[in-house]
Amino acid sequence: MKANLCLLAVMAFGFGFGVVGQTAKPTMKAVVVHEYGGPEVLKLEEMPRPEPKEDEILVKVVAAGVNPVDSAARSARFAQFLGIKLPAIPGYDIAGVVEKTGAKITKFKAGDEIYAYVELSKGGGYAEYALVTEKEAAPKPKSLTFVEAAAVPVVAETAWQALVDKAKLSAGQTVLIHGGSGGVGTFAIQIAKARGARVIATASTPNQDLLKQLGADVAVDYTKQKFEDVAKDVDVVLDSVGKDTLARSYGVVKKGGFLVTIVGEPDKAELEKHGIRGSSLSVEPNSDELAQIGKLIDEKKIKVIVSQVMPLADAAKAQAQADTHHTRGKMVLKVAEQLEIKR
Repeated sequence: MKANLCLLAVMAFGFGFGVVGQTAKPTMKAVVVHEYGGPEVLKLEEMPRPEPKEDEILVKVVAAGVNPVDSAARSARFAQFLGIKLPAIPGYDIAGVVEKTGAKITKFKAGDEIYAYVELSKGGGYAEYALVTEKEAAPKPKSLTFVEAAAVPVVAETAWQALVDKAKLSAGQTVLIHGGSGGVGTFAIQIAKARGARVIATASTPNQDLLKQLGADVAVDYTKQKFEDVAKDVDVVLDSVGKDTLARSYGVVKKGGFLVTIVGEPDKAELEKHGIRGSSLSVEPNSDELAQIGKLIDEKKIKVIVSQVMPLADAAKAQAQADTHHTRGKMVLKVAEQLEIKR
């Protein structure tokens, strides 16, 4: 009897020790899309923290940028086109600190401050932790806060790939940038100026001063004048507006010039009619380009425009604003309060 009691006591102690000793899997807060719909389908939830594979980096997210493309996760049409599967965490711009790295990661280590453009099919930026790869991430510009850095990757890489990779913009050329006060436009103006180009940019009345602050040589108020009355025989057009604006842009490009649009497909017949070249753009993560952009930022050749900063819980409100396509610069979700030190 005594032996049986001792055995029961040992078993009970062993079982209890096992429960106490078990390590609970780490969790995080994240904004999740479970069904397609408007911004209201974004839900802040507690969920398991991801673990990095051998070629991944786990980042403690301090801030996440908000872009119009973020709504793709809640649109059946675009989710299927981009390969996004529900449930999904939106967000493709992040800035934060490396928490852990996979075995094959050589460029970064725990504690490094980075910013990244997370591939569209993957996302995950609206969360306390996110996974990125080395091709998506670069060292955070030292002169920026995490909030400012989170406003950079997607739109800056879009502007870079449109002007530099596609249009081959060079010193002495003239570029017309539509939507100059938006996320892509604010970077496009500054990248073009850094390359020695002359810049004509369009925006509404309240944003004319911003265009000039960013370096535009000519600011066009599209509510008061037609851009084609001002821009003639330009070398390059960067269109982020589409529709009628795109249709009217073919005629302002000089023969042999280049038109790139990020919101549709150029009309081949119009390109041929005007003797110009053109292309659409699907931006891809590129760590080397992100590093070059960061260098220009630290050299004070590019400034970052953040119009609003909201908590992660206000993701739906932020996406509703982004859906209007009338945001000045960028909006950013602040995910963590700590580490926000500007050097």
